[in-house]
Amino acid sequence: MNSTTITPGTAVTRPVGASETATRRAAGWAGVAVGGVSVLMVALYFVYSGPPPESNVLTRGLLTLGIMAALTFFGIGVARLLPTGPNGERSLAGQLSIVSLFTYVAVILFATSLEVGTPLAFPGKSMDPTTDGPLAAAMALAHGPIAHLWVAMFFLGFAKAVSRPVNAPIVPAWTIGGSVVLAVINLLAIPSLYFGMNAANFYAVNGWGADALVGLITLVWVGFIGLGILRGHKTRAA
Repeated sequence: MNSTTITPGTAVTRPVGASETATRRAAGWAGVAVGGVSVLMVALYFVYSGPPPESNVLTRGLLTLGIMAALTFFGIGVARLLPTGPNGERSLAGQLSIVSLFTYVAVILFATSLEVGTPLAFPGKSMDPTTDGPLAAAMALAHGPIAHLWVAMFFLGFAKAVSRPVNAPIVPAWTIGGSVVLAVINLLAIPSLYFGMNAANFYAVNGWGADALVGLITLVWVGFIGLGILRGHKTRAA
């Protein structure tokens, strides 16, 4: 079934029918999975006060792989749901959001590879890969300011793209405002690269606040966006 034009001159279209329903469900549940599993993954960083055992680091890495796979699935679904112009073109904001999200996934996968590499290269050495070893400094910028900037671009692009007037909004209005807030929080965390690598400091580049807490809130919010997508599906069905 073809998409419907909304307003002459400023037409924005959205896919309709069974294909959209399946995409909404897939994207929504993928987002929920990202938010839910992220809570467990970040919690593993705080189980031990000292260097974690190798099993802890490997489990964190494995969970991160699953989260990034679900986030990729989420991004593909969102890309299919974003409104397009009368000629089928995606808005600049929409393209920015999707490209930024996939770039964020690539950056986190790279940083995770470095993190897991420490216990694999130095087994039995009781090293914390986020602070010890030659790879700790290499991953700090990736997990921190780089990830914050690209995820902020995703949230801002997403908020702008889904704000376009359409016949069937992707998400409820509250997710738009929340995404802008999360973008601002991530932008505020970028200057943490000037505050060293003492993980005990809130605003250190790898600190529990600017890195772990902001990262957790970011991924949990993806879960809320997923819920918003599912809620939009239920609203339309009603």
